Amino acid sequence: MTAAENVCYTLINVTNDSEPPSEVSLKTDLEKGEIKAKTEALKKVIIMILNGEKLPGLLMTIIRFVLPLQDHTIKKLLLVFWEIVPKTTPDGKLLQEMILVCDAYRKDLQHPNEFIRGSTLRFLCKLKESELLEPLMPAIRACLEHRHSYVRRNAVLAIYTIYRNFEHLIPDAPELIHDFLVNEKDASCKRNAFMMLIHADQERALDYLSTCIDQVHTFGDILQLVIVELIYKVCHANPTERARFIRCIYNLLQSSSPAVKYEAAGTLVTLSSAPTAIKAAAQCYIDLIIKESDNNVKLIVLDRLIELKDHPTHERVLQDLVMDILRVLTTPDLEVRKKTLQLALDLVSSRNVEELVIVLKKEVIKTNNVTEHEDTDKYRQLLVRTLHSCSVRFPDMAANVIPVLMEFLSDTNEAAAADVLEFVREAIQRFDNLRPLIIEKMLEVFHAIKTVKIYRGALWILGEYCSTKEDIQSVMTEVRRSLGEIPIVENELKKEAGEVKPEEEVTAAPAPKLVTEMGTYVTQSALSTSRPSKKEEDRPPLRGFLMDGDFYVAASLATTLTKVALRYVALAEDKKRQNSFVAEAMLIMATVLHLGKSSLPKKPITDDDVDRISLCLKVLSECSPLMNDIFNKECRRSLSHMLAVRLEEEKLSQKKESEKRSVTVQADDPISFMQLTAKNEMTSKEDQFQLSLLAAMGNTQRKEAADPLASKLNKVTQLTGFSDPVYAEAYVHVNQYDIVLDVLVVNQTSDTLQNCTLELATLGDLKLVEKPSPLTLAPHDFANIKANVKVASTENGIIFGNIVYDVSGAASDRNCVVLSDIHIDIMDYIQPASCTDAEFRQMWAEFEWENKVTVNTNITDLNDYLQHILKSTNMKCLTPEKTLSGICGFMAANLYARSIFGEDALANVSIEKPIHIGPDAPVNGHIRIRAKSQGMALSLGDKINLSQKRTAA
Repeated sequence: MTAAENVCYTLINVTNDSEPPSEVSLKTDLEKGEIKAKTEALKKVIIMILNGEKLPGLLMTIIRFVLPLQDHTIKKLLLVFWEIVPKTTPDGKLLQEMILVCDAYRKDLQHPNEFIRGSTLRFLCKLKESELLEPLMPAIRACLEHRHSYVRRNAVLAIYTIYRNFEHLIPDAPELIHDFLVNEKDASCKRNAFMMLIHADQERALDYLSTCIDQVHTFGDILQLVIVELIYKVCHANPTERARFIRCIYNLLQSSSPAVKYEAAGTLVTLSSAPTAIKAAAQCYIDLIIKESDNNVKLIVLDRLIELKDHPTHERVLQDLVMDILRVLTTPDLEVRKKTLQLALDLVSSRNVEELVIVLKKEVIKTNNVTEHEDTDKYRQLLVRTLHSCSVRFPDMAANVIPVLMEFLSDTNEAAAADVLEFVREAIQRFDNLRPLIIEKMLEVFHAIKTVKIYRGALWILGEYCSTKEDIQSVMTEVRRSLGEIPIVENELKKEAGEVKPEEEVTAAPAPKLVTEMGTYVTQSALSTSRPSKKEEDRPPLRGFLMDGDFYVAASLATTLTKVALRYVALAEDKKRQNSFVAEAMLIMATVLHLGKSSLPKKPITDDDVDRISLCLKVLSECSPLMNDIFNKECRRSLSHMLAVRLEEEKLSQKKESEKRSVTVQADDPISFMQLTAKNEMTSKEDQFQLSLLAAMGNTQRKEAADPLASKLNKVTQLTGFSDPVYAEAYVHVNQYDIVLDVLVVNQTSDTLQNCTLELATLGDLKLVEKPSPLTLAPHDFANIKANVKVASTENGIIFGNIVYDVSGAASDRNCVVLSDIHIDIMDYIQPASCTDAEFRQMWAEFEWENKVTVNTNITDLNDYLQHILKSTNMKCLTPEKTLSGICGFMAANLYARSIFGEDALANVSIEKPIHIGPDAPVNGHIRIRAKSQGMALSLGDKINLSQKRTAA
């Protein structure tokens, strides 16, 4: 076994800069030195032995001069020394000197100091030589009756390990420990004794538990945890015992220890699927989340609740607890709130939706007054999205939600307001009965909207859905109010000329009005230095946007005015009124155009916006039926189609999710007579305690491919050639944050290879944890060497190195075989993930590293190429399938993935099929990758480059 596989009991820190001392100087210090010198010398001896030095000459010196000392530090060091020193001769017989050591430890087991007794007992747990343990057995038994609990609990551990390794030395251990357990009062001693009985003699453990089952809730938490484990194991091995112990588990749900409550709830769920049991366990989980302050604990327990929800028979029970789950929203952590809201949304039904909406509305209102926490805005967004989803699924709720949410259109946080706007847009299209209410609220908050993007959206909604003369007039009033006095250019120039104060005239002369060839006004920039800042604040919102040079909102305004004017013409019978309204709309557009062409705004109007406003002016001047149809019907039809497609996508994903969760049993599946349940139910025979232990140690069993042998062989890398004196190959096992290299080394020569060492180095964000220990290989022998490599971030890494060895009897220098490089694949760390379009765009703008990959493939179909890239890179396509369907000469799609280290990777695929070359022409185009770190962007690009071409099957 290598150091990576051995259980580690003691960690020893070694200073690298110290010179290794000689054996003679160590011997002198150990014989004649003071206590301090002997302590230092003993430490050096331990370090040298750990590094592979053989110091047989010092063994007797230590026994004679160090072993008799009573200093506690030296006694502790001696325990480490005797643990690591070779105790046998090369032929496997015990060294004669160890008899003296054994006698010394017999005396230590009878020492009056409890620390020395206890630490000696702990040391005996690590001894693997039965000849050394045999004379000590009476002293170990006697320690069970010591007055101090530290000695007693270590005596139990010593008896357990000796019984497990050498049963013949203490055959009556279970009986002895059972009697000890009955009379013991200390919690830690009882826990150790009970743990031993669970593993050594389960029947006796059950007998003891049966006698005290009513007092379990009074025990200490460490003993309660062990009792939960025993009940779990017994009930899984023998389900008929469930009725006997399930009441005990119910009682432990009320334990004062959070750890016991958590384990008891998990055990109860696996033992019983009765609604009362599930409800009790879920209630226990919810209490834990609310009472525990650590966010990691909250997230772990939330995951357990989500696992419960994923089980179809348990979902209905959890639906009754939605209001309790929402109590978790009191936690300030955003990640916890996000998971809680998602869970609540998954559990919402017509029975509890009303209560859910009331709670969420209160939470939204609370966020309005809280600004001190940086996540408040993001939390508000989450609440808005949750309410949005509730309203879409339960239309009756929309009327209650909309008035509250529309207050947030005037929010300074654009992202939250944009979510509200998206919700309002969907609601006004879907629910005809709510349109008057939404229009009324929209007109109320319109003047208070602070961000230009929200203003554009609000203008569009008002222009699209105002259908009465009164509403249309109100829209026009609001637009005039938001624009201020018109014509804008003249008004602004008058203001500038009139607001220059005398004290400012010293530094800035009044700007003269100049007229350009186009007839527009311009002003000199002399005034800009002393322009009062108050004037900026006094401007109406729309005028403020225009003066800042944002003329996209002007194009949106022109479209809105055109729609309402065309509608007003259809509604109003009086020709004079019709003309008056259209003229007013055209005046507003003209004055905006004039402003754009002048030099007053910070940025001039763009040609696109000029074209759009000019087109709207032309449409209003002609009022043709075709244009009327396009403006007032086609726009709404497009929105309706988009919402229908989105709803269809959501339904499709929900259907896939429900199909994934549904428990299906095939007709010819073998029946498990023990439980008569499906194989994938939570009451499976897998030991949850064992699985959690494996997960903690990083040895989780991944689901292998259909042929497990084939999948393992795929990961074997040949490191040397078949004709090399040493053949080596490595199996690369990737855990979450580390890589284990299992290297097979074969001696292909007829010589014995001594000090055969695997020397490794890494390139990239990889770090070698420990140096593999040297081996001696007999002729044609083989051995396995394990090496651990830590991974810190997502990027391609390379492990390289060589094998060095000495040939026994040869006088030459050390031999060296250079190994092939091992390339660590980035795909082991990348997992598909999803995000909204807005989040994707935001990340795309923020990420600084971009890698542009040119498409170079032999695939001729656009969709096939996209699927091939998705499969090769583990990314998820965010662009809906509907958008990608159909035959077309080009395709654009957004891809997204997240690494296990929390790094995001974005990709945009822009490809086309050059039809003019012929039907067999390969796809061409570009893939742009963006990431926060350079390593991620480059590694993903390399992966795409390597796997672009499809290999022949």
